[in-house]
Amino acid sequence: MVRAAAALSAALFVASAGAQPPGDPDGRAAALVAQMTQDEKLRLVFGYFSTDFNGVARPKEGINYTAGFIHGIERLMIPPQHQTDAGIGVATQPSPAPRGRTALPSGLATAATWNRKLAFEAGAMIGKEARLSGHNVMLGGSVNLMREPRNGRNFEYGGEDPLLAGLITGEQIRGIQSNGIVSTIKHFAFNDQETNRTTVDVQIEDAAGRMSDLLALQIATEVGDPGSVMCSYNLVNGVYACESDYLLNRVLKRDWGYKGYVMSDWGAVHSTIPAALAGLDQQSGWPFDASPYFGPALREAVENGHVPAKRLDDMVQRILRAMIANGLLDNPVPVVEPHKIDFAAHALVSRRGAEEGIVLLTNGNGVLPLTGGIKRIAVIGGHADVGVLSGGGAGQVHPVGGSPVKGEGPQGFPGPIIYFPSSPLKALAARTKAEVVYHDGKDVAAAAKLAASSDIAIVFGTQWTAESFDVPSLALPDGQARLIDAVAAANGRTVVVLETGGPVTMPWVGKAAAVLAAWYPGSAGGEAIARVLTGEVDAAGRLPATFPVSEDQLPRPKIDGDPASKTGRFKTDYNIEGAAVGYKWFEKTGKKPLFAFGHGLSYTTFAFDGMTARAAGKGDVAVTFGVKNTGTRAGYAVPQVYAAAKPAAGWEAPRRLAGWDKLLLQPGERRDVTVTVPARMLAVYSTRAGAWKVAPGDYTFTLATASDAPVATSTVKVGAATIPVALQRAAR
Repeated sequence: MVRAAAALSAALFVASAGAQPPGDPDGRAAALVAQMTQDEKLRLVFGYFSTDFNGVARPKEGINYTAGFIHGIERLMIPPQHQTDAGIGVATQPSPAPRGRTALPSGLATAATWNRKLAFEAGAMIGKEARLSGHNVMLGGSVNLMREPRNGRNFEYGGEDPLLAGLITGEQIRGIQSNGIVSTIKHFAFNDQETNRTTVDVQIEDAAGRMSDLLALQIATEVGDPGSVMCSYNLVNGVYACESDYLLNRVLKRDWGYKGYVMSDWGAVHSTIPAALAGLDQQSGWPFDASPYFGPALREAVENGHVPAKRLDDMVQRILRAMIANGLLDNPVPVVEPHKIDFAAHALVSRRGAEEGIVLLTNGNGVLPLTGGIKRIAVIGGHADVGVLSGGGAGQVHPVGGSPVKGEGPQGFPGPIIYFPSSPLKALAARTKAEVVYHDGKDVAAAAKLAASSDIAIVFGTQWTAESFDVPSLALPDGQARLIDAVAAANGRTVVVLETGGPVTMPWVGKAAAVLAAWYPGSAGGEAIARVLTGEVDAAGRLPATFPVSEDQLPRPKIDGDPASKTGRFKTDYNIEGAAVGYKWFEKTGKKPLFAFGHGLSYTTFAFDGMTARAAGKGDVAVTFGVKNTGTRAGYAVPQVYAAAKPAAGWEAPRRLAGWDKLLLQPGERRDVTVTVPARMLAVYSTRAGAWKVAPGDYTFTLATASDAPVATSTVKVGAATIPVALQRAAR
């Protein structure tokens, strides 16, 4: 979508080994299956944890302290599978000497770029590091919708809108696989909270699910064509996701026509025969499960006919097909070659993603960008003198040289808290002539005193989130609101930089002169923050998720479940909001958020003109308009197109995001833009028909700079249409 040329070519990151065509992956896989013994077939469907765990030693052939290992078949030249977490970079499981690798900004930050090209380059970069680290399966990207803003893993995902999340994550998957390795889309499906994640039973109707979480996963699958899908921990309508015939057989394999394989999440398998018959193809990380269900038990089930032999063949066929299609057989990953990782070049990729994902939420009196007349800057809190925060869990990427902050957070999983050694303070000092002074913020009065004696005060507000728990509140923890209040009272030119896993509430927002959402900005995050603060680059990010005023505005003001319980079964009703997730819920219920989906300020201004909408064939609609940079600085415009139906029968909310563009414009530059709205974005899913249905009538398209900031509208008459539910590869 971005028309400006990328600073670094994606070709820099694509391993040449993955470039050869796979031929006919279906035919080749079938031919291999025909040559295999039953023992060999069973080897491919059973996965180990490649780390000593729970009394089970890792396979000696595996890469130590990584996520998983599946034996290969040497006589047929089928290589073993070496699996690594995750969607932000090459992770290390808990280890006395973690591998240092490049970390992308959080998945939410990548979604905040609204930049498909950057998402591809990000995936290509971490995919290359995975390959050079000896891995040929990467357990990302992640696309769970943000139904619950307190979810501890929201930072891994792509926000609240299925089109944005699906397209951005799909491009990252495509980038990962450009290196000749398999990417795994996850978590399938409705794994939208961490509280009691293994026992929560999600209740959702078919149509609502297909138009929300499943649509995001479908779009990402269409764009990225991931070799594998990971089924999730939770139950859906009373059945575990990894033994859900509805999710795996009906939706994924039958309706969508998905040809890859389904692997389990680590600890998400609860049976042998039900799981195999429901569509699970590979048990992963079996020591996390109660039993090696796809080991001796599956052998017995096949021999006794409880699992048909042809089902085992299908499991193996799917795994081999994914391996062949992504070059694992023709271009196997060589020996581990981390010395070939170009950390400097990869840091630039991470930095550019962080820069374009940073969202300028407020900018009172144009306090930003920082000007040359500033003599003293107070930098307060967030360990901003030494680094930037990251999220935690199994996908934790460790920085080269280790974290500059030690001893914080839980010492066991999902901790400890890790910072990347990219100091915002040092980066600011290198870009300004001002004296830059740091205070840790623990003594509020002393921090306020420093702020009062400075021209600008920059408070770094942090919120650590991680896999396995949800935050109890969207407020900044540890008294940071009191710190911001005191600093802002002492200095009216106080800027707040947020390093968080998702939306936060801001009772102090009216007191701060400017607020930036920097998310978890990755390996070069300090440089990225400084470049945005100083105006070296434009503030280019737009929100991929709504920031509520308070939790009372959410469909569930309190998260369902009991964090203290590990075994309690309970239901959570996603039919409350159905497919009206995020901004759609706010618009449907008339609630006014703190900051709307799509919101984000620039250091320049834009004007829009000449909007028209017209039928473009095959049920699509083309929306055309002009964009002009009316300011004095180069900057990024992110025009968004929202669709509304009249009549709106079956629509989950008044409007939907239907498309967007992102373009860098020089001062005075004007450009014509056409956004094509796919017919499916005008449709509702019909369970009875098993297809998407577009009702005939008038459809209004709104050009906007955020979901609550319309610029112009145009209406076009659309005819009735039926769109098959199968994967649409042309979505790329």
